[in-house]
Amino acid sequence: MAHQPKPARRSRRLVLGAALAASALVVAACGGGDDDGGSTDVGLTEDSIKIGGHFPLTGVAAPGYSEIPLGHKAYYDFVNANGGVGGRDIEFIAKDDGYNPAKTSEVVNELVLNDEVFAIVAGLGTPTHQAVTNFLNAEGVPDLTVSSGSLLWDNPEELPMTFGWQPDYESEGKVIGQYIAENMPDAKVGIFGQDDELGEDGTRGLEQFIDDQIVAQVKYVPGNTDVGPQIAELQKSGADVVVGFNVPSYTALSQLVSMKLNFKPTWFYTNVGSDSGLVGSLLEEFSQGAVKGASPLAGVYTTTYMPQASEPENDWTKLWQKVWDEYGDGSPLTNYKVYGMSQAFTLVDALQRTGDDLSRESIVETFEQDGADLGGPNYVPFRYSEDRHAGIGGLKLVEIQANGTTADKTPVLQTDVGDAPIEEYTGDASTPPSSGIPGKD
Repeated sequence: MAHQPKPARRSRRLVLGAALAASALVVAACGGGDDDGGSTDVGLTEDSIKIGGHFPLTGVAAPGYSEIPLGHKAYYDFVNANGGVGGRDIEFIAKDDGYNPAKTSEVVNELVLNDEVFAIVAGLGTPTHQAVTNFLNAEGVPDLTVSSGSLLWDNPEELPMTFGWQPDYESEGKVIGQYIAENMPDAKVGIFGQDDELGEDGTRGLEQFIDDQIVAQVKYVPGNTDVGPQIAELQKSGADVVVGFNVPSYTALSQLVSMKLNFKPTWFYTNVGSDSGLVGSLLEEFSQGAVKGASPLAGVYTTTYMPQASEPENDWTKLWQKVWDEYGDGSPLTNYKVYGMSQAFTLVDALQRTGDDLSRESIVETFEQDGADLGGPNYVPFRYSEDRHAGIGGLKLVEIQANGTTADKTPVLQTDVGDAPIEEYTGDASTPPSSGIPGKD
């Protein structure tokens, strides 16, 4: 899949200045500013903050991922019903890009130029979001909490308006690699990876610890659902451990093909592809009902960086369940809805901290200056600063149980890209404010 060329490297000050100047021109052209009731930036009025995002609401990536904007909307509705942010309601627009980068460009253009959003929030996918980062930065549009662990979003010099959110794939690969090296030193390891930054970044982290144990690496291209040749190659290599850097539909496909081939390695899937409930439903669908069960991923290893829907006694899960019960669509709470509400919490916290002087420039400054203190359910703080736009800085490795819960295999670990050490995180676990809204205890 083609990737958008990166812009020539320029100084961060020049890039940000040009972006904000372009933003001012858009405001003038759209009749924003004081004409909208005293607001100073496009997408803002005295009564509202308009934001938008792109998601695969249809297509191969829609299962699971299409639920993320539902979580966002439920939390914003909850905040709006309780006074909004500084008296402003949050208006959220989610548009379908079908996980197609060309479509992503089309719908993000609509959001910015026609819908006149203040910011893009939680844009989902690496190849899809990469198609619009240059446009958003050139237009001076805040590009916040991208739904992908690619390192592409941590580039404040060239993309000063863009910020990641979840742990990056390389750090996740490092944690998995260290666990295998320490606990399975004689294993022969195969890699099943998506043919983009998800597979590449994760593999780079893995190789730091088990490069000499890797016996095979295979890739798939999103959209091509025939993974038979790749799984057969892994089986032929003798791999008894396979690490998957892939999205949920390809977890189901890889499991289904492995069952047909009687290939039974120990599986590790990274967080993005390991939701047992979703994978179970996909397996049942793909197998036309031949594969059923409470949790076909029982015994699979994965990672987690915040409480899940399967932890009903956790205070954060209690909050998300309350919000979903009051503002959801009546369907069960899932990890994807929890993910969306957690991202929304981060944004609301940043908006609250920015205060009455909200603008596209000031929200970026809040992420850079206060971002490490932003609240939320994540086990480890964000890594935001003026020099870093990386998201959550750690996670733990778990084993999925037959009932869909998880058992810890490591403590919460903190790390970063490159040769940064992996260390146990010893900070206190966060708890939600009693109001459920940051800044409103």
